[in-house]
Amino acid sequence: MNNSISDNQWPSPRIALKDDSFIYLVLYVDDMLIAAKKKYDIQKVKGLLSAEFEMKDLGASRKILGMDIIRNRERRKLFLSQRSYIQKVLARFGMSSSKPIDTPMLGYGYSDSDYAGDVDKRRSMIGYVFTLGGSVVSWKATLQPTVTLSTTEAEYMALTEAAKEGIWLKGL
Repeated sequence: MNNSISDNQWPSPRIALKDDSFIYLVLYVDDMLIAAKKKYDIQKVKGLLSAEFEMKDLGASRKILGMDIIRNRERRKLFLSQRSYIQKVLARFGMSSSKPIDTPMLGYGYSDSDYAGDVDKRRSMIGYVFTLGGSVVSWKATLQPTVTLSTTEAEYMALTEAAKEGIWLKGL
């Protein structure tokens, strides 16, 4: 006799409410966050869960996984901050009196080359891509103008082109 539940019997974990909004439930070990557009929806979920499980309502969350939760109720926005974690790390390494500096808004940059990929002229293809927030903001793929003598030289030339672009992007 098989008492297991087949996959098609499980309810969907993503069900839209009548107004096409969602309730977000984040669970980590024994900590839970519930977020929704309407407080009523949050209260309803809490009621359903507390009918099934022993729960303690600690009120509006101020922290999760060591991150501070900052609310802007007027703009209906939530922000996560790791300021207190960073301050603890700085204190641990004796850098509490360090001065903060601005960092570029650039996300990540990648570069690569294929040594002598053009078999006729022996030139290498170089390329780079820069991303911000997971989206590509700048990219280039082209043959190098000169012949390189090694894979290392081809990579350095690709890195040089990427560095020039990164410096230009940083100045925007």
